[in-house]
Amino acid sequence: MGTTITNNPPRPEPEALASALHQLAARFGNRLITSQAVREQHGHTTTWIVNQPPDGVVMAQETADIQDVVRICARHRVPVIPFGTGTSLEGQVNAPAGGISIDLRDMNKVLAVHAEDLDCVIQPGVTRKALNEHLRDQGLFFPIDPGADASLGGMASTRASGTNAVRYGTMRESVLALKVVRGDGEIITTGTRAKKSSAGYDLTHLFVGAEGTLGIISELTIRLRGIPETIAAGAVSFETVHGACQAVILAIQTGIPVARIELLNAAQVQACNAYSKLTLPETPLLLMEFHGSEVEVAEQSKAFGEIAKECGGGDFSWTTKPEDRTKLWQARHDAYWSVKALRPGDSIGVVATDVCVPISRLADCVSETEEDLKRLNLLSPIVGHVGDGNFHCSLVCDTNDAGEMARGEEFMHRLVERAQAMDGTCTGEHGIGQGKQKYLKAELGPEALDAMRALKQALDPLNIFNPGKIVPEA
Repeated sequence: MGTTITNNPPRPEPEALASALHQLAARFGNRLITSQAVREQHGHTTTWIVNQPPDGVVMAQETADIQDVVRICARHRVPVIPFGTGTSLEGQVNAPAGGISIDLRDMNKVLAVHAEDLDCVIQPGVTRKALNEHLRDQGLFFPIDPGADASLGGMASTRASGTNAVRYGTMRESVLALKVVRGDGEIITTGTRAKKSSAGYDLTHLFVGAEGTLGIISELTIRLRGIPETIAAGAVSFETVHGACQAVILAIQTGIPVARIELLNAAQVQACNAYSKLTLPETPLLLMEFHGSEVEVAEQSKAFGEIAKECGGGDFSWTTKPEDRTKLWQARHDAYWSVKALRPGDSIGVVATDVCVPISRLADCVSETEEDLKRLNLLSPIVGHVGDGNFHCSLVCDTNDAGEMARGEEFMHRLVERAQAMDGTCTGEHGIGQGKQKYLKAELGPEALDAMRALKQALDPLNIFNPGKIVPEA
C-alpha cells in the first residue's frame, strides 16, 4: 500500500517511446537498461508514495551523454528524470509519466579545486563524503551535511540543508555557478567563480531547488570552508522538549556561533540508544557542535552550558576527541534506521517529513506536534536542525491498517497546517516533489504558482523535465 499521487502527466505515445528507446539503445548500448528491477530502483521507494518506475535508465558518464539523452527525448516528447543517489524524500525521482531516468553516479569527478579561493568545480554525481575525502589533505571541507551520502547535484536540485546549516547555510548559499543542460540539449552557464555578481538574472538560484524540472545540472561550482582548528561536540538532556527548544532560541538570539545544534525528543533518544548501543538519558536531548580555535570553542561551550541550565537542562558534557564526536553524530545520522527498527515487519512503513518555522515559534510547534501524536496514538520520533527552526518527524505506520494510515495522513496534514499558521513552511529541506504539491497554494498563493508555471513553460515548453513535480496542475 502507498500514497497515490493524482498529478500524473500524460505518458508519451507508445510509438514515440519505442522510437526513443531504439535510438537510445543505438547511442548507449548496454548503458541503457530496461530491466524491471533497475527501473524500480530508479523510482521512489523511501516513503509511502507509490513507486513509479521510468521506462529506461541511461548511465551517463559525461555531459555529452546528458545532452544526447535530452535531444533524443525532446524529439519524441519523452520525459527525462535526473537521478543522483535516490535519497530524496518527496517522490522527486519518480516517473509518473514514464520516460528515461538519467543516472549520474558515474559523473563523479572533482574537476578542479581552487584552495586559495575556497571553491571547487565538480560533476553532479560526486557525493559529499567523497568530496570531503578528496579535500581533507588540503585542509578544506564542504559543510552541507543532510545525513545521507547524497550526490552534490541532487543536493543542489533539492536545495538540501542539514546539521551544519545553522552556521554554514544551505545549498542555496553554497553554489556559486552551474552548467545546466536545457531542453534543446544546449548548455546554460549560470555564473562564474566570483563570490558575488550583479550580472543579470540570478539563474544559479533558479535551478538550485528546481528538482530537475527546468533542466539537468551537469557541473557545479561550490564554496568550500577551511577545516576548523578545533571541533567540540557535546550533549545535554532536558526535562521537556519545550525547555530544549527554549535553550536553542536563547543560544541563537545571544549570538553563540553554534556550528550544529540538533534536537532529539525522548522517543528518538530511546530509538538511538537501542540501535546505536548508547546509554543516553531517555529524555529530550540536544546535540551540539562548536567550531573555532581552542579558546573560542571552550568559551562557546561554557556559554551554552549556562543557557542550558537556565532552561532546565542537565550537565553539558563535551569532547574534542574525533572518535567520540563521530559516534555521537553517527547515531543522529542513523535516526531513520533506528526508528525503522522500533517496529519491525514487512507491512510497517516509515515516512520522514519536515517543516520549518521562525525560531521564535519552534518550541510551540514541536510541543503541539507531540500533543497531536499522543491524541492520534501514533509513533513518530522527532529530530530537528533546530538552530534554524527546522524539524523532522519519522512517522511509523502499518500500511495494512487503514485506520492507522488515515490517522497518519491526518497528522502530516495538521503538521503542515500548524507550521504554515506560524508563518513557516511545509518543507525546510526535503523539497516539494510529488508529496507536498498540495500545500504550495496555501503557502505562496495562486499568483506565485502562476509565475512558476510561466517559468516552467518558458524553460521547458515540451514539459519533458521531471514532469508532475513541484507545481500542481492549474
